[in-house]
Amino acid sequence: MKLTEARQQFISNWGAFGTHWGINRTMAQIHALLMISPDALSQDDIMAELNISRGNANMNIRELINWGLVERVIVAGERKEFFSAEKDIWKVVRQIVKERKKRELEPMLQLLDKLENTEGDKKDKHMKAFLDTVGSIKKLSKQADKTLDTMIKAEESWFVGNLLKLFK
Repeated sequence: MKLTEARQQFISNWGAFGTHWGINRTMAQIHALLMISPDALSQDDIMAELNISRGNANMNIRELINWGLVERVIVAGERKEFFSAEKDIWKVVRQIVKERKKRELEPMLQLLDKLENTEGDKKDKHMKAFLDTVGSIKKLSKQADKTLDTMIKAEESWFVGNLLKLFK
C-alpha cells in the first residue's frame, strides 16, 4: 500500500471511529490529518486535503481546539493561521476521556444527585424501585468517575501495567 492510500485510509477510518467517541466524522478526520502531518497545516490545506467547505473546516477546527486536541501554531512570515494536533496518542486518549467525562459523566452525576432527593413515601414500591435504580446507577457512575480520574492522572506505563494485571 502506498503512503497516499494509507493516509487516506487512516483519515477515513479515524473519522468513523471518532463518531463512537462523541465527535463528528469531519472533526475526527481533521484531527487524523493533523496527527499524521509532520508540519502544522492551514485551514486552506485542511479544506483541500479533505475536500470540505471553509465553514465546515472552521467550525470543526474550533471544536477540536475546545476539546484540547488541536492548537493554533504561529508560522513566521505567514499571515494565515496554522494548526497542529498532539502526536502522543496517550495524551490524545487522556484528553478525549477528560472531555467526555466533563460533557457526559459529570452532568449525569449531577442529575442522579438531584433524583436521589425525590420526595415521596420511601416504603412505596414504585418509589423504592426508582431510588434503588438511581442509587445503583450513581454507584457505578461514581466508580467510573474515580477510574477515569485515575487514568487521566496516570502515566502511560503505570496505567497500562496495572490494566494488564487485571487480565492476567
